[in-house]
Amino acid sequence: MRPVTATYRLQLRGDSFTLDDARRLADYLDRLGVSHLYLSPILTATAGSTHGYDVTDPTTVSAELGGRAGLVALSAELSERGMGLVVDLVPNHLGIAHPRENRWWWDVLTNGRRSPFARFFDIDWRDDNGSDGRIALPVLEDESDLRGLKIDRGNGIPLLALGDLRLPIAPGTEDGEPREVYHRQAYRLVGWRDGIVSYRRFFAINDLAAVRQEDPRVFDTTHHQFASWVRDGLVDGVRVDHPDGLSDPAGYFANLRELIGPDRWLVAEKILAPDEPLDPTLPIDGTTGYDALAEYGGVFLDPDGEAVLTELAARAGAPGDATWLRDNGVELRRRAARVELAPEVRRLTRAILRDSPTFCSPDQLREALAEVLATAPGYRTDYAPLAPALPRMIADALDRHPEWRSALTTLAGALVTGSESHTRFQQVCGAVTAKAVEDCLFYRTARLVSLQEVGGDPGRFGRSTAEFHLRAAARARLWPRTMTTLSTHDTKRGEDVRARIGVLSQVPELWVRCVADWEMSASSPDGVLGLFMWQNMFGIWPVDGSDAASAPEFRDRLHRFAEKAARESGTRTSWIDVDEHFEHALHAWIDRVVDGPVGRSIALVARQLAPHGWSDSLGQKLLQLCGPGIPDVYQGTELWEDSLVDPDNRRAVDHEIRRTLLKSMDTPGVETPPIDASGAAKMHLTRAALRLRRERPDSFVGGHYRPVFGVGPAAEHLVGFARGPAGQASDVIALATRLSVSLNENGWGSSSVALPRGSWFDRLTGELHAGAAPLAKVFAKLPVALLVRLDRP
Repeated sequence: MRPVTATYRLQLRGDSFTLDDARRLADYLDRLGVSHLYLSPILTATAGSTHGYDVTDPTTVSAELGGRAGLVALSAELSERGMGLVVDLVPNHLGIAHPRENRWWWDVLTNGRRSPFARFFDIDWRDDNGSDGRIALPVLEDESDLRGLKIDRGNGIPLLALGDLRLPIAPGTEDGEPREVYHRQAYRLVGWRDGIVSYRRFFAINDLAAVRQEDPRVFDTTHHQFASWVRDGLVDGVRVDHPDGLSDPAGYFANLRELIGPDRWLVAEKILAPDEPLDPTLPIDGTTGYDALAEYGGVFLDPDGEAVLTELAARAGAPGDATWLRDNGVELRRRAARVELAPEVRRLTRAILRDSPTFCSPDQLREALAEVLATAPGYRTDYAPLAPALPRMIADALDRHPEWRSALTTLAGALVTGSESHTRFQQVCGAVTAKAVEDCLFYRTARLVSLQEVGGDPGRFGRSTAEFHLRAAARARLWPRTMTTLSTHDTKRGEDVRARIGVLSQVPELWVRCVADWEMSASSPDGVLGLFMWQNMFGIWPVDGSDAASAPEFRDRLHRFAEKAARESGTRTSWIDVDEHFEHALHAWIDRVVDGPVGRSIALVARQLAPHGWSDSLGQKLLQLCGPGIPDVYQGTELWEDSLVDPDNRRAVDHEIRRTLLKSMDTPGVETPPIDASGAAKMHLTRAALRLRRERPDSFVGGHYRPVFGVGPAAEHLVGFARGPAGQASDVIALATRLSVSLNENGWGSSSVALPRGSWFDRLTGELHAGAAPLAKVFAKLPVALLVRLDRP
């Protein structure tokens, strides 16, 4: 196995970027400096899937992506270059949007609980779940749709047909009228608004059915193909998607660790709540990096801008401070438990009533559950560091609602004595948090939207350098092989968009004036959504001289993002109840902004502040690439990128432009590229840092971390650290500029940084430094520096 020093995430798609395309990119990624390609899911997924997380057959590599032969060829190409593969596993659920594509699900629909695959899915077969003991499929607009049922005998095998949907007919039940045939089947069709679903879902997505990985047979079968990759040496690491949905994440990780062995890299998409430590008992190497993302971005924010931006958001109707976020988060969790996840909560209620030695009213128990779930401090409370949380959640609920004593006692009894109750409570807890916070709350305020990120804490306005260093040092000590990231396929905004928006913390008064002017010229249809969109439009507005009004793709992206943001927020329109009148006004407003003087004004402000955004982008990139953990570079982010939330962040990447630019940089005598709209400076930095990690791996993974501080009047504008092999002197120093707006006004002056003994060469500019290096000289060409010791002490 090859040691993992840095990864490059690729989003594969059957229609545009396959395993063979990845193989042809290997030479570029090798020269860029990564050690491993990190692939999106490659098992067979729903036909035409754009992401791969809707796996339909975990026993085969997707033919659309190139099949197992494509995987073997890619692995061989990488191996010849001393590189390797990291893959993405999706153990929690399978895709069922098109039932015939999932043969296990098709068999269950055909044969019901007699199917050998019935045990694979987390299905509630009980008669008390509202589905008469059959599998409730929420596919109807309303009950009248059943009048359209037909028997399709076109391919020789009779199928039940409803519009484009085809469902199996159990052998021997095909005679009679369509409704008669339908009533003989193991499934029941219900309205998608009715809140009746008899299988556990991924959050509230009906097309993703949860899998019972706690069953050894299910684990072995769903991991058979993956196990062959391990056996044949095709992969060096694995990322686990959404482990919090599993019945026993710790048990699953133990099984997976046994399968892959002690040395392969294993990271989990564990979303940590603010200040929640990762459970040290888990046999994994760390998370997928959202916790680090918040720190790398936060240290570049100016806390002095908090009061002004909070007041602006409050005038719009949602201040977004810690108190507002807490109160609204609790209320949205209650709503998620009562509405979107009502089927899961009802199933949990029934389990509690079966498991508990006491009894209470089911209705009161559901209300008590919603209240307890609303105050969860994280996705789950059964990881070791959060063990004390659940008793406190129940105690607090009892303090607020003493009339629920019976229900809360019943809940506590079931959680202690009933394994099913405990399992389902934890699974629902994570789903409630995700639906309420990431998918709703983070769209309902706009104090500073760069903070409203997966695993983020918008109530914390930035991070001090002191906190940054303490957290980084802890990561180096406790989780030296965890993944770190700045952008993913799930981030709400890409790293450079967040960096530009973050600059607003340094110029809050200017931003207040801009918003007032823009609202006067082109009033938004909703105050909070308007403030939310102003920031995002500013974050992605082109500054390369192109005309946004004449760029159809830019306009279309804004329309799609605005519509998704409005529906996720749910205050004026939603996915379930679309307000066409409001959405028409929203789209008209977007066009009015893009086409009119406001758009030109946004362009002017974006061009004015872009250099500061670029400075912060380079700074956070350098800190991430050289900091503790193993950095991932999301596809395309070696240049500036302007992605918004999915599917925008999964667009195709033009790697040929990047390949050509990288080749030109390897030409002898090429000077340090300027910081401009081309993004060449970011490519230059990324290449230098990744190659250095590969050249000196012991200085990074497992190496020490030591803060570096400046002295002088501008010392607060420096953030940096030194790295080196454990027990040895530092041989790498990463330095970055922060709060560049005020720095531009006053300059570095006499400020300096005391370098350790020896001569230090800046891999980015070619300059030499030693001793007390003046920061004005260190940052004369770039706002970042990557210093390498030339002489060993």
